[in-house]
Amino acid sequence: MAEVAHQVFLRGGPALLFERPVTGAGGSSGPPATPGAAAPSGIRAGTGTGTIPVAMNLFGSERRMALALGVERLDDIAVRIRELVQLQPPSGFREKLAMLPKLRDLARFPPQHVRAGACQEVVLQGDDVDLGALPIVTTWPGDAAPFITLPQVVTRDPETGVRNVGCYRMQVVDGATTLMHWQRHKDGRHHYDLVRAAGGTIPVAVALGGDPAAIYAATAPLPPAVDEYLFTGFLRREPLPLVRCVTCDLEVPAESDIVLEGFVDPNEPLYPEGPFGDHTGFYTAESEYPAFHVTAITLRRNALYPATIVGRPPMEDFWMGHATERIFLPLLQLTLPEVVDYHMPAEGIFHNLVFVSIRKRYPGQAYKVMNGMWGIGLLSLAKLIIVVDEDVDVRNVREAWWAALNNIDPQRDVHFTMGPIDVLDHASREFSYGSKMGIDATRKWPDEGFRRPWPEKIAMDPAVKARMAERMKGWGL
Repeated sequence: MAEVAHQVFLRGGPALLFERPVTGAGGSSGPPATPGAAAPSGIRAGTGTGTIPVAMNLFGSERRMALALGVERLDDIAVRIRELVQLQPPSGFREKLAMLPKLRDLARFPPQHVRAGACQEVVLQGDDVDLGALPIVTTWPGDAAPFITLPQVVTRDPETGVRNVGCYRMQVVDGATTLMHWQRHKDGRHHYDLVRAAGGTIPVAVALGGDPAAIYAATAPLPPAVDEYLFTGFLRREPLPLVRCVTCDLEVPAESDIVLEGFVDPNEPLYPEGPFGDHTGFYTAESEYPAFHVTAITLRRNALYPATIVGRPPMEDFWMGHATERIFLPLLQLTLPEVVDYHMPAEGIFHNLVFVSIRKRYPGQAYKVMNGMWGIGLLSLAKLIIVVDEDVDVRNVREAWWAALNNIDPQRDVHFTMGPIDVLDHASREFSYGSKMGIDATRKWPDEGFRRPWPEKIAMDPAVKARMAERMKGWGL
């Protein structure tokens, strides 16, 4: 299934539904089995659906990514965010009336709590809990085990009570245990550290499938104080219905296809996780992560299992990252208003390469921007930031490289600094710590010590260009 999905993605093909996947009890070495877990047919016995179909390549194009979020263009969401962050206090009655639709929109965003949901049409506990009966995909031949790759992992901050929903891969260990890939820069890991210091266990719920906007929201780089399911409501312009879990004090989307309920015990030792063929295009080496113990599996009677595959870019996750790039531009501009646009090419794996165009108003502004970006959320992990002038289309990677490579003197314009690095980066000098590079590829000013004349770009006279375009139509060219 993984290879079919990969080939279809590379050819620009459709989303896929594998209706009768062949399943078997997966697993690898790891923590001991949870007492009471077994029954390879436990899930099938309770659902009345037979084998659970697998949906893949759901977000594998810009068009499908936009459809998943209910818009024609991903930039449409950025426009809505820009309108909200630019709201000014009304100066008169008419302006107050003009604000009402936007304020009404905001009031509809909070999740809606419901008593029952389709995700709990079937409830499995005790001996019926069996992850091996789910069609969890092993993507690459060197993967240590099957991995859940498109989860919505729900936890709560033990100090503030704010919900976090993250997309963290989960290696299957046995019928009732996975490992939880909580990287040190992620909110889930922060919750883990807080509970480990205070004592106790962490309730965890994992939602699979359901509203595609909720699936995407789990990947979005939101501030810790912003609930991903609140953001889901904003994306879809309607509240997301949530239902309380059966065995833990958390809530999940009521229309989820499958939900895994359970806990993580920070007092347990960590266990070896990986290797895993990751979005870098390389296998992530084995490392240690906590165990997630499943106490219940709930699901719809006609559930689908969603999966994505990652590997050498571009892959499906590129379009999810591209959505993030487009949607969050207005929030980046709140902190750095001189930013015109930015782009993270597929080859840069989101954080390895960032092109950013700016309206340059004073000398050294490119360095201000690159240092500012290194201080914002997961942009802090960016290895290479290249700053160009506002007339460069950074979404056109050829144009961006052309401008950058023409405009730099390497010794003068390259800036190095140290800081956090993505934990998946195998080249950094230390695990999750290393150097970054910023390049000022803007036009240089006399105030920056550049005394030579700066050349103008070659461009055809617009009138000649338009006239020749018309004539060429008649020539059949």
